Amino acid sequence: MHATLAFCLLPFLFGCNRFHPQQHEVVYVSARQMYLRDRVAAVSNRVAAVSNGQQLQVIERGRRFLRVKTEKNEIGWIEDHAVIDAKAYAAFALLADQHKNDPVAASATLRDDLYMHALPGRDTDHFYLLAGNTKVQLLARASASKTANQAMEQARPRPKPAQTAKTTSPAPVPATPPPALTAPLPNQPEAPAPVMEDWWLARDAQGHIGWLLGSRLDVDAPEEIAGYAEGQRIVGAWRIATVIDAQSLNPNHEVPEYVTVMAPTKSGLPFDFDQVRVFTWSLRHHRYETAFRLHPIQGYLPVRISSQPASSGGGSVPTFSFLLATEQNLSTDPATGITRPIHPRTVSYQMIDTQVKRIGPDLAPIPTTRSPEDKAKSAKTAKKKHK
Repeated sequence: MHATLAFCLLPFLFGCNRFHPQQHEVVYVSARQMYLRDRVAAVSNRVAAVSNGQQLQVIERGRRFLRVKTEKNEIGWIEDHAVIDAKAYAAFALLADQHKNDPVAASATLRDDLYMHALPGRDTDHFYLLAGNTKVQLLARASASKTANQAMEQARPRPKPAQTAKTTSPAPVPATPPPALTAPLPNQPEAPAPVMEDWWLARDAQGHIGWLLGSRLDVDAPEEIAGYAEGQRIVGAWRIATVIDAQSLNPNHEVPEYVTVMAPTKSGLPFDFDQVRVFTWSLRHHRYETAFRLHPIQGYLPVRISSQPASSGGGSVPTFSFLLATEQNLSTDPATGITRPIHPRTVSYQMIDTQVKRIGPDLAPIPTTRSPEDKAKSAKTAKKKHK
C-alpha cells in the first residue's frame, strides 16, 4: 500500500521542478559587443555575439572567465570584466526609479560614445553605452576626483630609508628621541590638490539613468547667443518669450528670447552657475541684447520657466526662478559629490517687454560671491575715493 502510494507520488514530485525551476546567477553585458568562445584558450571559436545590456545566465565560473548561456541557448565563455553582476545592475535600476520624475535641468549632446556610471567617477561601475550625438536630459551635477585612488596614494605610508649593513658594534643610543615619523621633512612640497571633474546625472530617451562625464558632452545652447558667453560656459538656456521681427529670416519671422545661466570653465565648483543673463531681441538693431544680468552669485539648478498674470493690463507674462545660497550654508553628499544649499532661497523674476524685475515673497538683497581679486580691487578703489 505504502509502496504503491510512493510510486504514484513520484511523477508529482518530479513535476514540481517544472513549476519551481532552479534559480541561476545572471550577469549583464557592459562591453559594446563581445563574442562568446567555445573554450578558454589562445585558439578558440566564436559561438555567439552578445551586445551591451544583454542578460546572460552563468553556468560556470573560471578564474577570469564565465561560462554563460544566452536567451537563445547559445553557450560560451566571456571575460568577467565585460559584464556586471546583478548587484551592479540593481544599482542602475534603483537610479532609474529614484530619478524618473526629476525635473530636467538642461539638455546636452554627447561628443562621442560614453558609458553611464552608477556613481560619479571613472572607476565606478559602468553599464549602458550611449552612442555619440545622443541627446540626453541633465538632472543634476556633481564633482569627483579624476583619479579615484589619488587620495589613497597620498595617504599611503612612505617607505622607510634603506638600512645600512649590520655591524658587530652596537648602534649608539641617541641622546634625544628621534622625531616622529609623521613630522614633515624640511622643504618638503605639499601634496597637490586632487584634480576634480564634473559629472552629470543624465536620462536618455529609453529612460536609462546614470552619471556621465561632463567633459564629454556639450550642453545644448542656441548658436545665435553662444557668442555672447564671454569666455564662460553656458550651463543652460531656455526660451522665455518670442517676438515678431519682419526682417527676421526665421519661420513666421518669430525670434526667440532666452534666459541663460553660465559658469566659469572650471570643474569642481561648489555651485552650478554664477551668472544669469536674459537675452532679448532688439527690433531696432535686429540683434540680441542683454536685458538683464546678475553676477556673481551662487546659483543652483533647476531654472524654472513659467507664466504668471501681469500686474496690470491683463494677460500673462513670462517668469523665471532659480535657487540661491550663501557660501556658509552648503552641504555636499559624500556618496555622489552633489553640492546643494542647506537652506535655499527661491528667487523669481518677471519679464515685461525688455524689462526684467524682481517679484515674489523673497525680495531680500542677493548675496554676491566675489573672488579675492575682485575684493582687492574694490577695496583699492574705495581707498582712493576716501583719499
